[in-house]
Amino acid sequence: MNAFIHKTVLQDEAIELLSCTPCKLYIDATAGGGGHSLQIAQRLSPEGRLIMLDADPDAIKASAEKLKNYQEITTIIRSNYSKIPEILKELNIDKIDGGVLFDLGVSFHQLTSGERGFSFMNESKLDMRMNPDESLSAYDIVNNWSEDDLYRIFKELGEERFSGRIARNIVETRRKKKIKTTKELADLVIKAVPNYRQKIHPATKIFQGLRITVNRELEILEETLLKILPLLAKNARIVVISFHSLEDRLVKNTFKRYSSKCVCPKEKMICDCSPPILKIVTKKAVVPSREEVRENPSSRSAKLRTAEKIL
Repeated sequence: MNAFIHKTVLQDEAIELLSCTPCKLYIDATAGGGGHSLQIAQRLSPEGRLIMLDADPDAIKASAEKLKNYQEITTIIRSNYSKIPEILKELNIDKIDGGVLFDLGVSFHQLTSGERGFSFMNESKLDMRMNPDESLSAYDIVNNWSEDDLYRIFKELGEERFSGRIARNIVETRRKKKIKTTKELADLVIKAVPNYRQKIHPATKIFQGLRITVNRELEILEETLLKILPLLAKNARIVVISFHSLEDRLVKNTFKRYSSKCVCPKEKMICDCSPPILKIVTKKAVVPSREEVRENPSSRSAKLRTAEKIL
């Protein structure tokens, strides 16, 4: 599959909450197919600027094509969003006065590409690297990590009830031969799950846990949110679309932490030594409409949260 197809999730809601001002700077930290980026660029004047990032080379090609009519105001860079501070420094940019958008979902292209190994729906080699240049792949984890490590990944990141059985089955199987493809892994998972009659394929959570581990998604997200906050100018917004309860909880807690007054550890009381720097714009997470879920079932787990810099 050559075309990079990307179904943009919560597009209207994200763009509305980003509250684009024509002459300001915006960053699409996860450009994907360029769906959100195009909507942002269409709202900018010649004085505005959009920086688009993605670690996936296919995404860079697709977004560059989609934004080809906006080259004068866009900068497209192949990089993980964790490098935003370094990128801004190289571009001689001190502050982000508009906002930053994160869409943390896996693209349709990545799920369906026979070379990426993100999904068990099509048989492909075990990979799951967002950035193909990284060394660690799902193949390495499945075939080399300990049973305890596999259990932890499946339990904590996949939230899988039968993590122990599945980890044990993988270890027993790989003693005889390496587990090389997505189908081989999915079949092992099914065999380990008793009385499989679930609506959701039991391998879904296992693949989710592996993908998060391979790409260090939670670790990088937390680090990046903390590094970005000082780079936001007053009134700039940060919009995050997540697809996993752990991601959403991390974003929610980060926004909450920096929108509250400091609690001194000694006196255990609220004080003014560290005033809030964020205002939470979305009191509750924004979720896709029923119509969007019908048209794009993969959007069903999406949650959007927004905060605004106030200090």
